[in-house]
Amino acid sequence: MFQAELVFERFEDRFDPLAHAEQALLGRATGPVAGVAAGVTMPNMIISMTTALVLIDLMPRIIALPVAPHSGQQVLERCARLATAFRANDRPVVLVRVERPNVSEQPPGSDFADGLVQPDDIVVVKRTIGSFHNTDLHDQLQSRGVNTLVLAGLVTTMGVESTARAASDYGYELEFVADAMSGFAAEEHNFTIEKIFPRFGKVQNTDAYDQ
Repeated sequence: MFQAELVFERFEDRFDPLAHAEQALLGRATGPVAGVAAGVTMPNMIISMTTALVLIDLMPRIIALPVAPHSGQQVLERCARLATAFRANDRPVVLVRVERPNVSEQPPGSDFADGLVQPDDIVVVKRTIGSFHNTDLHDQLQSRGVNTLVLAGLVTTMGVESTARAASDYGYELEFVADAMSGFAAEEHNFTIEKIFPRFGKVQNTDAYDQ
């Protein structure tokens, strides 16, 4: 479900991923922002909070990989649904793809999947596993007042997780769409979804964003 635009007069509490991880280990974490856990109030705040969707490596050659527990095509279809929902609510949609460095020609299937990119989407080309290093992604997000990222795409334990860790270092609040990503093995994906990502933010499914 989309996060409402909030306007505040003072913002003192900021998401601390280490504190959130500690609370998750103790079974007390209630959401991705430590400062707004149950029982904590934040009166008189003034900040416009915007959520962006970040879709990672939805390229034919990666979609075709034998990923699990969801096929690459299933991930693509769910990511397309997410993008449609975000655009309908005037939320930024970011599409990230990877290029191999120091080669004269990229392998076939290195563009985005057909029909995925729409006008006004933010397009980022990376040359590392994560989406932030040596790209303008952070600047693009900051220029739009984004403070929360919803992450999906391929592969769970590679591009998605690497992007999530860097985003956390930048101070973004994070949400993960568990059924709109997939791993090289179902066990890897499930472990990350159940044990790693909850320490960084909120884990949901595609249906939560269709409402």
